[in-house]
Amino acid sequence: MTDLEQTLAGLTVPVVGAPMAGAAGGALAAAITAGGGLGLIGVGNVATVEQVRTEGAIAAATGHRIGFGLMCWSLPQNPELLDAALEFDPVVVSLSFGDPRPYLAKVRDTGAAVIAQVGTRAEALDALEAGVDGLVVRGSEGGGHGRGVVSTLPLLQQVLDLTDKPVLVGGGVATARGLAAVLAAGASAGWVGTPFAACAESLFRPELKEAVIAADTDQTVYTRAFDIAQRFDWPQIYGGRALANEFSDEWAERTDALEEAVTDEMTATIKQARVDADLSMAPVYAGESAGLVDRARTAAQVLEDFTPFREHLRAAQRWLD
Repeated sequence: MTDLEQTLAGLTVPVVGAPMAGAAGGALAAAITAGGGLGLIGVGNVATVEQVRTEGAIAAATGHRIGFGLMCWSLPQNPELLDAALEFDPVVVSLSFGDPRPYLAKVRDTGAAVIAQVGTRAEALDALEAGVDGLVVRGSEGGGHGRGVVSTLPLLQQVLDLTDKPVLVGGGVATARGLAAVLAAGASAGWVGTPFAACAESLFRPELKEAVIAADTDQTVYTRAFDIAQRFDWPQIYGGRALANEFSDEWAERTDALEEAVTDEMTATIKQARVDADLSMAPVYAGESAGLVDRARTAAQVLEDFTPFREHLRAAQRWLD
């Protein structure tokens, strides 16, 4: 059994908190681990070393083991972010959205396991060739950034046939039923974002949490528009799923036109909208599972609501008779 397999097997609830930049800080990561899952701190493309150390210290003060998630495409511009994360002896590091190869040795030297989020079969094969310890299958239903071309269940079935390494599953896993479904298929754990983004320990502003709780499953949009407007250099293959709003209504399907229309004023306006929690303009990253998040909860309560997954797995055994 590998270190990653041992870590996942030791979870009371087989749930790993997705490292959502802007939502998954030290308090949330520690609370998820305290509740029986494994929490990860999200390190975004505009994060600073000071922010990483601040959030890492918050988690470290609790004594709970945690992990970190970083974006490979932005690390060359700020490699110190990975160094800062590794100062906290994470048990797992997610290296996604680009090539993890340049960073594998440094992470492995600390004893941490490396996982990578994938959104297509080709991405999964490349990550396995790179030598990661496990994969995160993230379907197009998922919130935040990722590929928007394959939904969770078809991708999960493909990837499980490619490897015996642990496979975590994100994109629509938000209830005990969803968790039972992916575990029954062969996943090692759920990779859960949206329910935790709306919980008490999340870094999300209260207005954003309330918006996620109020949203239905059909009120999100997958688009590059928010990144284009903010002039973030995300690779074009990655869009982001967020709650639909006035800005996305205008630009989500017109990204080519937006690239021509974006101005300094527009960029400043949408960045300020994020500061002000202006929901008409600001991206609120959440998956289709927002429609399954119907009330305010703590991270412990989110995990408790996952615990009936065993009952659903037992009920499915009727087909074995």
